[in-house]
Amino acid sequence: MSITTIPHFFNGAEHLGTGTDTEGVFNPATGAQTGEVRLASPSDLDQAVAIAKEAAKSWGDVSLAKRTTILFKFRELVAAHVDELAALITAEHGKVLSDAKGEIGRGLEVIEFACGIPQLLKGEYSDQASTGIDVFSYRQPVGVVAGITPFNFPVMVPLWMAPMAIATGNTFILKPSGRVPSAAMLLAKLFKQAGLPDGVFQVLHGNREVVQGLLTHPDIDAISFVGSTPVAKLVHDTGTVHGKRVQALGGAKNHAIILPDADLDNAADHLAAAAFGSAGQRCMAISVAIAVGDAADALVAKVKDRAEAVRVADGTDPDAEMGPVITKAAQQKMRSIVTAAAESGADLVVDGREFTVEGQEEGYWFGPTVIDKVDFDMDAYQEEIFGPVLSVVRAETVEEAIELINSNPYGNGTAIFTSSGANARKFHRGVHVGMIGINVPVPVPVAYHSFGGWKDSLFGDKHIYGPEGVSFYTRAKVITERWPEPKQRTGASYNFPTN
Repeated sequence: MSITTIPHFFNGAEHLGTGTDTEGVFNPATGAQTGEVRLASPSDLDQAVAIAKEAAKSWGDVSLAKRTTILFKFRELVAAHVDELAALITAEHGKVLSDAKGEIGRGLEVIEFACGIPQLLKGEYSDQASTGIDVFSYRQPVGVVAGITPFNFPVMVPLWMAPMAIATGNTFILKPSGRVPSAAMLLAKLFKQAGLPDGVFQVLHGNREVVQGLLTHPDIDAISFVGSTPVAKLVHDTGTVHGKRVQALGGAKNHAIILPDADLDNAADHLAAAAFGSAGQRCMAISVAIAVGDAADALVAKVKDRAEAVRVADGTDPDAEMGPVITKAAQQKMRSIVTAAAESGADLVVDGREFTVEGQEEGYWFGPTVIDKVDFDMDAYQEEIFGPVLSVVRAETVEEAIELINSNPYGNGTAIFTSSGANARKFHRGVHVGMIGINVPVPVPVAYHSFGGWKDSLFGDKHIYGPEGVSFYTRAKVITERWPEPKQRTGASYNFPTN
């Protein structure tokens, strides 16, 4: 198989850059290397930032009508290239094609929201705030924005950032994960085809040194990040120290409470989908089920049936429901955590450690796994496994289950399955989590709300996309003005004016 070299995208064109180091790109279903991505040198980074800074001088003054015309065209192009984008995602991430297309669909929703930017940037006006004085406010772009995105959503997460930043008048540099670089390059070409001026959207590939360079570069004004909690905290702290506006979304350990009054078949269906969809490699996956009271044994039996029925195969297989995990290292980490739980007394209800696909034994396979009676001190409970592993713990009451969630350092997403409105209300009011589902296992907000967690799942005070995305990528100006008639002119007061 030939190895494709994936370049950067600078100033409207592919660019190999001056960096000579590369990083391998692999198909997780086969373990075979399919490409190599060029890693940016410090001079490549400086060049990309300089181009973005120059482009920002004019892009911020482009009319809202012209910006939205380009975004509408970009939306059409992304929709027309769903199959091609999905194929790139599946080839490098491993998720099944239907899931890849679903990811793109959620990204399209944010583009559509960004197309309404004229409504969102209208500002406010107060006539006659004081005698002869009017006050008004509006928002302007921050300048040059860098987006650092994870491997698990190669299209959706960049589309959560870039359209919002660009619609509000900023230029944007995308630093995608080196494991899934190709979809980012196609997005860059589609932006170019839509008529976006050169330098407004660029793609820069790189390693930790490039990330550090973006966080400390004096001409980067804002950073959007999605990734693990330790890196999110580092990104926030480093970027903030260097004077940047930062939103850094971190990891998760999402719990779902299942009450005895829930429809257990419905709950088991959705738990399986939430735990094993995308091989569990999403920050909104349900990785812990809290079975309350006498729901536990029946729920575990039903989830076991669903887990054993999941069709795991190459993501290109039309019947596949789950593909491989992203790397051999991730596979080995999952095996270690599950083995340790079993050796410590947990009940291994469904064991996916040795799962493989015939003919693709070198792929990074890990089957759906269910572990019951997990203790709170086990790594299976403490760590974000980021794989198709569902841990089941037990609680006696809904209050105990809520307290269990609140004692966790993460606060990204959570859910409850119940037929009790009173318990659902008690849950959503009492739980310390940013995104909550009631009989909805993966409560990712629609594009006109905002996505983000609490506690160690978010560093910075602004969530991503939606109204908070508009706020993050802009800063407010407030103007107080007076146009006195000559006959009204008087001497200035030395007191603070009030009316």
